[in-house]
Order: sequence, then structure tokens, then C-alpha cells
Amino acid sequence: MTDEARRRRRPMSRIGDLIPSAAAHLGLQDELRRARATATFDAIVAELAPAAHGACRAIDVERGAEGDLLVVEADAPIVAQELRLNAPALAAAFATAPAGTAISGLRVTVRRAPQSDQGRVR
Repeated sequence: MTDEARRRRRPMSRIGDLIPSAAAHLGLQDELRRARATATFDAIVAELAPAAHGACRAIDVERGAEGDLLVVEADAPIVAQELRLNAPALAAAFATAPAGTAISGLRVTVRRAPQSDQGRVR
């Protein structure tokens, strides 16, 4: 490598350090923030409520009169019950996580099963 090529070479950057500025440049910072919050919630559920892990997902942060609520969708009523039982611990962990945000609690909904043609009379 020549001396001129060495001088022109930029210092190496980690891809993780470049993503936030690229997302901001493309107008995707809200989507990146939401993706990080979702991944953070998933990790917190795996640690604090392992019975619900994989059967729920963070959907949105809802603004309310008493504070922000994390809206979570559960695949079954039993998963929703597990989340509600652990809601104070989950909310506290999410509020203190680096990619989380301060929330006052969880609002848990149960996902509706998709409609199928089974059982219909034609």
C-alpha cells in the first residue's frame, strides 16, 4: 500500500455506530427506536416472565392521562394473564432499560384468531 493510499484511508467504524445516523438521514429514526424498544421488551420478558416469552410482542407506546402505557399483544388469554401478573416488574425493567422508555404500566390485549372457513355451512 502506498503512502498516499494510507493517508486517504478512513478510520474503521463499527456498523452499529453508523446505523443511527443513517436512519436519521433516511427519516427512519422512529422505526429504529420502535425496533429497539421491541427487542428490549422481548429480552425483558424472557428474563422476568419466561412462560410468556415468544407468545407476546410490544406493539406501541400509548399516551394516557396517567402516563405512557406500553401496549402488548398476547397470543392467548393465559399469556395475557401472565403478563398482567408480572406487569409491575416488566414496566419497571422496561423503564430503566437503555432502549426502553419511562412507562407507567402495560396495556395487554389478546390477539384475535384469524377467521377461517372451517365450520361454515355452504
